[in-house]
Amino acid sequence: MNDRTCIVTREGGSVDDMIRFVASPDGTVVADLKRNLPGRGCWVKAQRRYIDEAVKRKLFPRALKTNVTVPDDFGLVVDQMLVKFALGSFGLARKAGVVVTGAAKVDSAIRNGTAALVLHAREAAEDGVRKLDQARRSVVYAGGPEIPALSLFESDEMDLALGGVNVIHAAVLKGKAAAGFVNRAWLLQHFRDGLTDLADAKAASAAKETETE
Repeated sequence: MNDRTCIVTREGGSVDDMIRFVASPDGTVVADLKRNLPGRGCWVKAQRRYIDEAVKRKLFPRALKTNVTVPDDFGLVVDQMLVKFALGSFGLARKAGVVVTGAAKVDSAIRNGTAALVLHAREAAEDGVRKLDQARRSVVYAGGPEIPALSLFESDEMDLALGGVNVIHAAVLKGKAAAGFVNRAWLLQHFRDGLTDLADAKAASAAKETETE
């Protein structure tokens, strides 16, 4: 797909770094995360601050050329949609057999090099996170790859997606079956952290790990 122009910044960019919005039949604005909804669309950089600014400046009705309804908390609404979008893909990854849960299994996936991404529930204890961070650093020290870790979801959200109970730590394993979730997880991280693009979000994650060594 060709680059699109953000209605807030008026800058062009890759569709991978933007979210498309359309007017729904009931006259509200919806995020077209799969980019397949019919009708006129507009694009905003995939960061919450730009969504909030578009709402404040009433840019959605102007861009969509229709008197659409936009809630004041639309940034939060989009965040929740991205969470649901990512968790749905997380569940598919589990069904494909590329998700492991529990500190011991996650530690093993890190150390044997099969983990592509580590997830900690937001309420994860510092000690548990620290131990898995140590495993991730040991892989790097041994000349292995940097394995990023994100804290995007509550434990009950992870439970629901995985059909488990009290999921605190999980690892998504390397392979095509996990690619969809990994991309959606980084999109959510990018949306929340306010960095310039997805590459910067990933680089910042790696930099934080370096600071804690």
